[in-house]
Amino acid sequence: MSSDQDIKNVVLVHGAFVDGSGWRGVYDNLTAQGYRVTIVQIPLTSLEDDVAATTRVLNRQDGPAILVAHSWGGTVITEAGVHPNVAGLVYVSALAPDTGETTSQQYEGFAPTPDFVIDVGDDGYGFLNHDLFKAGFAADASDADAAFLRDSQVPINMSAFGVPVKYAAWRDKPTWAIIAEQDKSFDQAMLQHMAERMGAEITTVPASHDVFITQHGVVSDVIVTAAHDAARVVAL
Repeated sequence: MSSDQDIKNVVLVHGAFVDGSGWRGVYDNLTAQGYRVTIVQIPLTSLEDDVAATTRVLNRQDGPAILVAHSWGGTVITEAGVHPNVAGLVYVSALAPDTGETTSQQYEGFAPTPDFVIDVGDDGYGFLNHDLFKAGFAADASDADAAFLRDSQVPINMSAFGVPVKYAAWRDKPTWAIIAEQDKSFDQAMLQHMAERMGAEITTVPASHDVFITQHGVVSDVIVTAAHDAARVVAL
């Protein structure tokens, strides 16, 4: 159970190609421990739109909150996390640009990910490749769960990856990072680099990119730790 001193509010932000329903396991774990959990449904139409959707939810918090994101959502919380209600940031196999950097720049100098293939339509929106979806995104999920994720994809406007972050909230706020050791969406060295640059407290877990679903217990535990530790910073 969470202690009376813990931060009680948790805001969860999904990544590209999925929606907020993937957080159900984390939601159930945290609400059972007394946390007030809100899930942001970002539209994936632009960085500006996704940050605005997150900010609307942060505005509704009744006190300090832990802001959590998976994958593309990491870029979103990097900018949205400057909100005064945010007391700490948790990156779940998530992108973490610095001030003035784009999402695309995070990939420079790191190994390619051949199982993670984005098919981009004429309108500039991308879906993960149908045949490679399980290998690239959900290798540790059951075939049925991976198929459901694949067939319920939410496309992202690919131009969002070229927009620089205005300011990196992790420069001012305590940060935690969860790295999935079998993530085929990002090079492992890239995940380590971003987490270490943030000065994040790092947790590694044997999981695929869908770690927020398949390892929701570990993810929940890290969020609880963040709520406890960030509360001490807020109290100073």
